[in-house]
Amino acid sequence: MKFLDEYRDGESVRRFADAIGKITTKPWTLMEICGGQTHSIVRFGIDELLPEQISLVHGPGCPVCVTPVELIDKAVEIASHPQAILCSFGDMLRVPGTRGDLFSAKANGGDVRFVYSPLDALEIARKNKDRQVVFFAVGFETTAPANAMAVYQAQREGIENFSLLVSHVLVPPAMEAILSAADNRVQGFLAAGHVCAIMGEEEYKPIAERYSVPIVITGFEPLDIIEGIYLCVQQLETGQSRVSNQYARSVRKEGNVHAQRLIREIFQVIPRKWRGIGTIPHSGLGLRESYKTFDAEERFSLSELSSEESSECIAGEILRGVKKPRQCPAFDSRCTPDKPLGAPMVSSEGACAAYYRHRRVTV
Repeated sequence: MKFLDEYRDGESVRRFADAIGKITTKPWTLMEICGGQTHSIVRFGIDELLPEQISLVHGPGCPVCVTPVELIDKAVEIASHPQAILCSFGDMLRVPGTRGDLFSAKANGGDVRFVYSPLDALEIARKNKDRQVVFFAVGFETTAPANAMAVYQAQREGIENFSLLVSHVLVPPAMEAILSAADNRVQGFLAAGHVCAIMGEEEYKPIAERYSVPIVITGFEPLDIIEGIYLCVQQLETGQSRVSNQYARSVRKEGNVHAQRLIREIFQVIPRKWRGIGTIPHSGLGLRESYKTFDAEERFSLSELSSEESSECIAGEILRGVKKPRQCPAFDSRCTPDKPLGAPMVSSEGACAAYYRHRRVTV
């Protein structure tokens, strides 16, 4: 509990944990959606403060982790093209595909650049008109507005050497896929506050009603998370299943309507394959026909490329909350951050990376 002792609101966290213990009469399993929440839980030992009846399982809310292996292979293929500049967020560079990772592609002579924003990649395209600049557009609804804006700006300015390799996924369909699975354990959700800051509350209400599960929109600080758990358990204990907003300081009921409008302008909802999980209908975003000239898969003729995931990696079971990282036989042996079998071990939001950093069993 060293980190919690140093945390400014550590005492308030403990008081909420005590309150959860007082209202809990039955065993409940909750899932936090976001990988950032997972890291806070594991780092600060929030799960260890809870009564034994409360189990926390980790969800698929790490966009790097759920990016399918064939899209990593497509990114590596683009990076190997002599006229291409592949731009990406830093945590994608070590994610393994079947043909290596983007670091390896860079070491082999590919022009792979780490950027902080798709607008940085657009600026690179402005300055390198003789090169094809591709941004690896990974993320949930949170990053979709910035990627949409990059495409909007490129079309407006007539920048023809810019495109996106799109791997956008949507949270609500993934929640439904988890709840409808035969091995589902989840009885309540902590929803990701930054996603809801964009999309609002409304799209979660049908899920809460249809599956009779409480959904609490939650922030990322330990105090946010423990309060979200309290609100979720309170609903479960009283037989309620509705959407509530713990993160009201950042999330409005309607979300960011301007960002939503931009997303709808540039993207359309499509089926999307998730690493370790498979294809989930209506769970992704792809470029609309009117913006297909900015689709890197078509520009580089990569749409037919397919790849198989590592049979040893249990990322799918971890991302669905069926197992935890230390239940993987390869954890901290054949799978480490230096030699990962799957994305959850290298992503800054990956559950396996959180357990490796904060919950390793050392002898």
